[in-house]
Amino acid sequence: MQTFSGLVSILTVFLWLGGNLVSPLRPICDLRVLDHFVREARDSEVIMRGCRGGCGVMKSYFVPLTSVDFAVWEHMDVTGQAVEVQTGLSLLDQALSNAMKTQARSTVLPDDSAPASAQTQEVSSLPELLQVQSSFLRGKVRLLLSAAPACQRQNS
Repeated sequence: MQTFSGLVSILTVFLWLGGNLVSPLRPICDLRVLDHFVREARDSEVIMRGCRGGCGVMKSYFVPLTSVDFAVWEHMDVTGQAVEVQTGLSLLDQALSNAMKTQARSTVLPDDSAPASAQTQEVSSLPELLQVQSSFLRGKVRLLLSAAPACQRQNS
């Protein structure tokens, strides 16, 4: 789960660069980098699902929806897509960070996650949280990166 924060940082810098500047983070356009983070999320989920007793206390967190309405997504501009992905990554990063703190303390922390909205769902277990992380990376993040202007220039 610690590497997820690294992915958020990399993607944030990458997305700030957008299509306007030459990105020093060329490897991020190689979707194998993203696949590495997806595998880590899946592996963590499998480990947590096998843990008896839930591996500590877990509270509810609001995380991004992972489903993609392709008709809507394709009509969004890249900036709108980037904002949706950055918002989702921020929610996941916050939920994962708080879950790690909760696991370390084995107590429930005050709920400071984002409020529910039409773009969020609620999860109440660490395996669920990790499954959402994996799905979000495989879905919206992959879609954004595969169509990002900076990556299109590199691949042409």
